[in-house]
Amino acid sequence: MKQMPTAIDTLKEKGRRLRILSLKATTEAGSGHPSSCLSAADLMSVIFFNEMRFDPTDPRNPANDRFVLSKGHAAPLLWAAYAEAGIISEKDVLTLRQLDSNLEGHPTPRMPWVDVATGSLGQGLSAGLGNALAAHLDGLPYTTYVLLGDGECAEGSVWEAAALASYYKASNLYAVIDVNGLGQSQHTMDQFDVNRFANKFRAFGWFATIIDGHNYTQIIDAFEQCRRDGGSQPRVVVAKTFKGKGVSMLENLDGWHGKPVPKQDLPRVLEELSKPLGPNEFKPNPRKGASPPPQGDRSLQITINRKLGEPAATREAYGDALVKIAEKQPRVIALDGDTKNSTYSEKLLKVHPERFLEMFIAEQNMVDVAMGLAARGKIPFVSTFACFLTRAYDQIRMAGISQSNVKFCGSHAGVSIGEDGPSQMGLEDLAIFRAIPGSVVLYPSDAVSTEHLVVEAARHRGICYIRTTRPKTPVVYANDEGFPIGGSKVLRQSAADRATVIAAGITLHEALKAASKLESAGTPIRVIDAYSVKPIDTQTILRAAKDTGGRVVVVEDHYEEGGLGDAVLNAVGNQAKVLKLAVREIPRSGPPEALLEKYGISASRIVDAVRGLL
Repeated sequence: MKQMPTAIDTLKEKGRRLRILSLKATTEAGSGHPSSCLSAADLMSVIFFNEMRFDPTDPRNPANDRFVLSKGHAAPLLWAAYAEAGIISEKDVLTLRQLDSNLEGHPTPRMPWVDVATGSLGQGLSAGLGNALAAHLDGLPYTTYVLLGDGECAEGSVWEAAALASYYKASNLYAVIDVNGLGQSQHTMDQFDVNRFANKFRAFGWFATIIDGHNYTQIIDAFEQCRRDGGSQPRVVVAKTFKGKGVSMLENLDGWHGKPVPKQDLPRVLEELSKPLGPNEFKPNPRKGASPPPQGDRSLQITINRKLGEPAATREAYGDALVKIAEKQPRVIALDGDTKNSTYSEKLLKVHPERFLEMFIAEQNMVDVAMGLAARGKIPFVSTFACFLTRAYDQIRMAGISQSNVKFCGSHAGVSIGEDGPSQMGLEDLAIFRAIPGSVVLYPSDAVSTEHLVVEAARHRGICYIRTTRPKTPVVYANDEGFPIGGSKVLRQSAADRATVIAAGITLHEALKAASKLESAGTPIRVIDAYSVKPIDTQTILRAAKDTGGRVVVVEDHYEEGGLGDAVLNAVGNQAKVLKLAVREIPRSGPPEALLEKYGISASRIVDAVRGLL
């Protein structure tokens, strides 16, 4: 059942007040996008005060309908809607964009009612799809509404989301397209061609209807039509609007994007909106009785049974660990971009198909869907080749701004993948994830450490990246070894060590080979497994550097910039001489061992580097 009907005159009055608050807030702030708020005010009024069912006193109510403002620059309109719903005060809205205000220039989850950060355009529909899929998975009755601008529909991620929503029959997902025809610098690609928008969505399997976005009867009827005729399809309301609607100095005029009404003009503008259009009332009709999803085992202890020296790929151990943690934590869910038989996330699919979502080859959408799932309490593990995550970097960046609880696994990292060549080699991924504020970056070297680190990632609240390797490597750790985030492991050490070699993943095994060769020649070295690249174990590294005369070699299967070597440099500063062995050019195809040698990160190159320091 939808929200109890609200009188049209009341909805018109809410629309008028939304416009006034949006104008006041942006003029007070001296910046913002009031014209983009005005075009969508009537749509927002019907969505919030006639369509959505939510409890204004409880943002965590699992049955609340969800709203995603994909056109995030219209944030003042969202804050105004919260004020009109009684969630915040009108006085709060006037703190827009102030340093100590949660009402930022674009929505972020600093405001408890905001699920995900928006404003990098074209991402809201994917996040809304994540919300909608979470409702299906948990058997919850809520509906998700996403308000998009017409300009952002030029982004391919919108159509990635549209295709997947149809595939999963997300009938609880409503998109509303504000077709005002004006972008930031010129007319939008399709201008006012609402039929073109509707036909695009229909081609992707959506139920679509076209309306005048300022006609309240049509807006209300459009949602009713979607409910009546939408079947199992996701639904879209395509609304022709005017940017700056209701204010003559702004309406349908170019050049006002991102510009507030000057203070001296605000009284005249508000005078145009001064006549009340109906009673100002809102009676919430929240759903009751919905139970939150189960929380599961927070301690997450798993059993590992591997033999020392046994060869196993860390990517396969990742799949094993997914199955184990899913057994104990019902909030764990896996997403993959049609690489599940290489990342081994398919292991979870085979055991718990209901806990696996195939995202196909659309990584940008996959990341934002994971954000939407995480916002509704899931613990999503996103996996694909490390190199393919780079194409979703903006989405990963927005997940960081959203303080999202998403876990990423990038497999096939580095030149060690071999003959597939440079387009398939993840060589930038450590730099990418290290740059995300608050992120954790983990790089296991064997199957035991991989399983433990998957558990640590699931326990941790926030973004985690796990880097896995294609070739098999021998198990070097006992099953009960601990791998806390921020730690490291010293695998070779003596009082006579002449240098420290720091490695992770595939290069740890090269470092151990180098250590054996150097020791047989009378040059013992210390070997550290820096499995936690971020946060890095500064204390252990500094102690080792001091013990070995300040001589440190870092070896990594990654480009020179931004990876493990830079993490070590940040840790030691000027307290040690650090020599970085890393990939310094675009690599070629070839056997893994030959590539490690050619690009200077093999055991023999480590031996040469240590001798050079001495």
